[in-house]
Amino acid sequence: MSRLALVLLFLGLPMLAQPPRGFFPWWDSPLAKDLNLSEDQSRQIRNIVKEYRTRLIDLRAGVEKAETELEDQYGEDAFDQRRATDAVDRLVTARGELTRAFSLMSLRLRGVLTTEQYRELQKRRPNMRPGQGMQGMRQMQQRRQGQQPPPGDQPPPPRRER
Repeated sequence: MSRLALVLLFLGLPMLAQPPRGFFPWWDSPLAKDLNLSEDQSRQIRNIVKEYRTRLIDLRAGVEKAETELEDQYGEDAFDQRRATDAVDRLVTARGELTRAFSLMSLRLRGVLTTEQYRELQKRRPNMRPGQGMQGMRQMQQRRQGQQPPPGDQPPPPRRER
């Protein structure tokens, strides 16, 4: 029974690896140009992103390492519940640190924007459904590069209200 619970937990873990809801790299998209940022605001945004970049790379690597360690625990012939639980704890901690860093960076970036710019950003951000964070970001980057997303990454057509 506990092995089934671990398998179900493992299948649900990839959903937790997403950045905070509503997060997307707006500062690196055509949308940033449409916000009429001042030169000072653009400089501040570049500096904040630069300040967090290395830390975010390291934290993402930590999440990947923790995910790999957990996968290894599932694959062990001599399954050890305690070691697997420790691997889950390390993964939860790594994801929490990554989410915290993303959120703090987002808060600092929000502080650079005026109220009007923030409202415009919220109105014009990519139309992402809950849980679609990374997929929506990938699609936005592909569109920016003039590529078509793979068929499996196509969002469903918008629903029509009657």
